[in-house]
Amino acid sequence: MGKKEIRSLTFEELAGEITALGEKAFRAKQLYKWMHEELADSFDEMTNLSKELRRTLSERYDYTHLELVERKISSIDGTEKYLFRLFDGNVIESVLMRYHHGNSVCISSQAGCRMGCRFCASTIGGLTRNLLPSEMLDQIYQIQKTSGERVSNVVVMGTGEPLDNYENLLRFLQLLTDEHGLHISQRNVTVSTCGIVEKIRALAEERMQITLALSLHASSQEKRRQLMPIAHKYELQDVLDACRYYFECTGRRITFEYSLVGGVNDTKQDAKELAALLADLNCHVNLIPVNPVRERSFVQPDRSVVLAFQKELGRYGINATVRREMGRDIAGACGQLRKSYMEGQEKKNG
Repeated sequence: MGKKEIRSLTFEELAGEITALGEKAFRAKQLYKWMHEELADSFDEMTNLSKELRRTLSERYDYTHLELVERKISSIDGTEKYLFRLFDGNVIESVLMRYHHGNSVCISSQAGCRMGCRFCASTIGGLTRNLLPSEMLDQIYQIQKTSGERVSNVVVMGTGEPLDNYENLLRFLQLLTDEHGLHISQRNVTVSTCGIVEKIRALAEERMQITLALSLHASSQEKRRQLMPIAHKYELQDVLDACRYYFECTGRRITFEYSLVGGVNDTKQDAKELAALLADLNCHVNLIPVNPVRERSFVQPDRSVVLAFQKELGRYGINATVRREMGRDIAGACGQLRKSYMEGQEKKNG
């Protein structure tokens, strides 16, 4: 994009741009409202702005608008999976999940991912590029418009490593929680990471009230290395120390994501070691029976094994829940819909 991307500007930045164009200050409020409350897809929809101003804006600024490629709705639980096309032809996916406490959207932060976690479809093919703040936002906006329902919770846990796109993530969070836009509470936002230590510490120092979710997936450094290449760069204790620092700075309880892989990290001994690791942390553990991916040999443990693991953690005082599996009939696992679409395009072109 050669031009400045207007939907990624904060309200204060936008006000400065509008003033520089010689327009009255109230135009910035109108424009911001169209972009982040009315969720307009283009300048043309902004009917209370003059045609001349709309033409000037379109000449000077790019306006992010994601194109809906595919929408799948689960017949099991109503979960909705969305595939969006970006301006450069890349595709990303998002998920709408309905809970009794409100609607939650899981969004992507990158097109592809370079972290290489062994059980995740998102990493197959590597990283294409980072998403702009506006491209993260518009996933939520388009889902609200398509579903006709308000989103109250946002999880940055789709394709990509959010902290690998750190500056754009921070701006996205600022826009998402800004009083002039959707104004979603920071407490209703979760950001996932596989453990980039220096970025966890930097995020802690922002002192926001978002929830940090660490993809842990192992009870030892050795086992973590087998599942997550990032463990070759960061020692497990350093990652956990960064999580402690996050709690000290924010007072927010840490969530640990633990994918249970049959015969790999799902024994009672694993549970005992995990409990010892987390004993002094104010935390919650999300147990996730792994979604089988065709390119990997990993299998999902039996339900009895999952429940035994949860019970063992409970014995040692660790609060753990088994994540409700949603959207299994619509390629609900992270990266699967995007991957199958890209494979289909390759066959078509090839």
